[in-house]
Formats: sequence, C-alpha cells, structure tokens
Amino acid sequence: MDEESSGQRLDNFLIRQLKGVPKTHVYRIIRSGEVRVNKGRAAADTRVAAGDTIRLPPVRLPERVASADQRPAPAREFPVLFEDEHLLAIAKPAGVAVHGGSGVSFGVIEQLRQARPGAKFLELVHRLDRETSGILLVAKRRSALTRLQDQFRERETGKTYLALVGGAWPASRKVIDVPLHKYLQAGAAGTSGASERRVRVVAKDDPDGMRAITLVKVAQRLSLPPPPGEGGGGGLREATLLEVTIKTGRTHQIRVHLASQGHPIAGDDKYGDFELNKALHRQGLKRMFLHACRLQFLHPASLARVELLAPLPPDLQSFTDSLHHAPAPV
Repeated sequence: MDEESSGQRLDNFLIRQLKGVPKTHVYRIIRSGEVRVNKGRAAADTRVAAGDTIRLPPVRLPERVASADQRPAPAREFPVLFEDEHLLAIAKPAGVAVHGGSGVSFGVIEQLRQARPGAKFLELVHRLDRETSGILLVAKRRSALTRLQDQFRERETGKTYLALVGGAWPASRKVIDVPLHKYLQAGAAGTSGASERRVRVVAKDDPDGMRAITLVKVAQRLSLPPPPGEGGGGGLREATLLEVTIKTGRTHQIRVHLASQGHPIAGDDKYGDFELNKALHRQGLKRMFLHACRLQFLHPASLARVELLAPLPPDLQSFTDSLHHAPAPV
C-alpha cells in the first residue's frame, strides 16, 4: 500500500486496482471475508493506510461477465451547488446510486468521471442511499478528501434531511439514541438468492450494536387525503414533515430510527408501511420521501464554515403542496 492510496475506502481502492474486475465481484469477496487487511477481515468502508498488507483471493472470471462490466458509464453532469478547485457539491437525484457495485453497473461518481475526462481526481466524500436525493460532496484533490472525511468521521459536519412520515410525530420526541445492527438478509424464494443489506435496532447492551444518534424536529403537520373510493367519510389521515439531523452516519440510520418509533418514511420500500406506500403512490408519491437538504462543514483548504442548501426537488415539493397543511407545534 503506497502513500497516494492512504485514506481510501477499501472498496474504492480495490476497484481501482483490479481494473476490469466487475464491481459486484469486488463487493462479493469483501462481504465473504476473503479480503484481509493486515491479516484481519475488513469491511467495504475500512480505510486503508500506507504500509497496510492486503490479501486477495485468486480472481478468475468468465470473459463474458468481465466484458459486460467493462462497458463505460454514460457521461453525466449533475446540478452543481458549489464548486472550486478542491471540491464539488451536487444535487443528487433520487434513483441514482452514488457508485457502482452490488448489482449496479455505475453510479454518480463513474458518470462524473466520464463527463470530466480531464479531472485528475474525483472521489466521493460520503454516501447517500440510492433513493435519497440531495447534497452529495465529491473531492477534487486527495487532501480535500482526507480532510473532509475526517470531519465526517469525527462528527464535525452538520447533516440535515427532510423526511415525510406517516402519523403525528410527537413534538416532544426530539432525540433517538438507539443502537443499530447491520446484517445480510437472504434473498426471497424465487429470486436470484442474493443477500440484501438490512439494518435493525438492537438493545443498548447488544455487542453487535453500533451507537446511532438522530435529532428530530417537526417542520410541518400535514394531512393525507383518504384513498380513492373511500370518499370523505374516513376523514384525513395525519402525516408529519420532519427535519432530521444525524450525529452518526450509520447505514439506513434515518429510515430505521424513524420506523422503529412507529413512523416510517413515506415511500420507503424496505422499512416502510407498505399499505400506506401503495395509497401514497396512487396519490402522486412515486419514491421515498427523504432528501438531504442542508450540509455544514469546514472548507478543507480555507477552513471557512460552509453551509450548502438544496431545496426539495420538484416531485417532492409538488406532493407536499398537494397535502393539507396545519400549523406546526410551538
């Protein structure tokens, strides 16, 4: 491991080193424990350092699979919220993965690299779920990447999301401090059998639990119209638009924390209320209502405080405007 690669995530390092190897295969050997860093098992998000010893299993792939994965990602630019010589901040649309892997051929970063062939360095600073829209940071220099990732790791950034949940969220419930455990769920019968990444809340004394802290503030009380065919007799159902700030960056943290409190995010197909999702889909909500709307951090070069804002995208704004509003609690 050389100095230039120090600080990279293990998955990114291997994808760059194993050129031509499908990203899905890289993630598979990491998940299976076949990749060892300094003789120990490592996760995809493990940070590699200069001097590390990385052991890989033999990589033999059918030519057909390898050639299919080598097709370049289409060049694509995304709406720019901020850019200078150190970093780029974009508004990621929903439905686009941030990177290829786990069944996805390419993502935001691969498309950006194709769109900017002259860029010497483009790396993701952090992640957003595929169905989450909003602010995404991309480093344009190695020094910017490490300094920004240090801020995320030390919880020195401010990350705020807008989430629509079913039900009336209690205004007094402002902090969720519940550990989370990440696991793989076997694929359902009749599918390809591939395991799916899932997260659940666990007890505070669970040895596999990772502490997760989420701050919640009621932004708007809303009402959902009754499903078609019910008329007005059933009345209006309650919903709440929340401002959610995460103090830790666990996988699916907001989605699992809110669902664990009995208020899943509208449109969430993994942890949500599936009957409510069907009704909301008929009423115009076509995806999960989770949007990274604000990000605060120190600029990696000047150390000036930066605050980026991304308004709700048109689809979520239009759906919100169609609902009945009520004053938020004081």
